[in-house]
Amino acid sequence: MQNQQHLALDAERPLVGTVLAFDFGEKRIGVAVGDLGLGLAHPLATVHEGITKRRFDTITKLIEEWKPVQLVVGLPTHADGTDHELTRLSRRFARRLEGRFGISTKLVDERYTSIAARVTLREAGIKRKKQKLVLDQVAAQLILQSYFDRQYVPT
Repeated sequence: MQNQQHLALDAERPLVGTVLAFDFGEKRIGVAVGDLGLGLAHPLATVHEGITKRRFDTITKLIEEWKPVQLVVGLPTHADGTDHELTRLSRRFARRLEGRFGISTKLVDERYTSIAARVTLREAGIKRKKQKLVLDQVAAQLILQSYFDRQYVPT
């Protein structure tokens, strides 16, 4: 029901401004940033804190700095689209973001984004050991870019 309300609001007026996207993981959360006017996503940061309160403290700082009008969270599933444990945790994380910050939060299919991020980094000449430092934020970038590509066409 809540998502339907957001869809109705989105249909009434196009959003402009910054979007933050999250590639949620139990150990790390990749973060990307983009602009609705440009429809382009960029890697931003990796949240390394394992304790929920510290994770949200870091995310709060990012939200205060970037002032997003929308949040996007990658929704991991099995290749056939069925849910698994991380699917449930990602949905919960998205609900927490929306509840805590009062910013519309969309879920986006993230199947294969980590694989695509590894390929992108390898093609950029980044060795596997160094990939770990930026892999999650590049995955978040791909999640956000797929959201822009599917939901928004710049004019």
